[in-house]
Amino acid sequence: MPSGRLTYPERQRVAAGLADGLSYAEIGRRLGRSKSTVVREVARNGGAHDYRADRAERAARHRARRRAPVAPAPPPRAAADPRTRSDFEERFAQMAAQTGMPSMMARVLICLFTAESGSRTATELAARLRVSPASVSKAVAWLEERGMLRRRRDGRRERYLIDDDVWQRAWLASMEGMAQWAGFTRQGAALFGGDTLVGARLLATSRWLQHIRQDMIEAAEHWRRASR
Repeated sequence: MPSGRLTYPERQRVAAGLADGLSYAEIGRRLGRSKSTVVREVARNGGAHDYRADRAERAARHRARRRAPVAPAPPPRAAADPRTRSDFEERFAQMAAQTGMPSMMARVLICLFTAESGSRTATELAARLRVSPASVSKAVAWLEERGMLRRRRDGRRERYLIDDDVWQRAWLASMEGMAQWAGFTRQGAALFGGDTLVGARLLATSRWLQHIRQDMIEAAEHWRRASR
């Protein structure tokens, strides 16, 4: 049987097996893994009734980062002057907006990206961007929903931050959304009937989404292996 931690596609198969009511032993047999491996995986990630593949993958990556040796710090370099940094941040946010991200969400994300710690409070964001706290709150909620930032308590304040794997987490979140679209269009195809134009359109959409999602899963797994 293979050794090492489960891959993301394997975690998806664990989630599917649990949803189908399979036993841990049967899930392990289908994965080529031991029953104990499946039991530990499910137990540490919410149990049989609350197991989610994307959440389990994020938790595994977090544990791996904590165990990884700390690389030596690179030699210090002269920081760009404030005007140059500000110009870069503005152009960065404009690029993000041009590629489909709402303007305010792009500004907040880039403001976090260019913070030395990768984090800022709502007050710091509002002051730096010269916008209202309500605008920051709305942007933060939008970004958090898409896996692009997370929250952390800092005394009485709440701090918003991004991780080095922000794009991997956003990628996983987008795949979960794609799975929902594929599922609903598949249901719609069954409801309207495959011999109708509506049913055929929905079925084609579902198949395309499932195909693209599988390609995305394989690409994410390829990157995980390449970046070890």
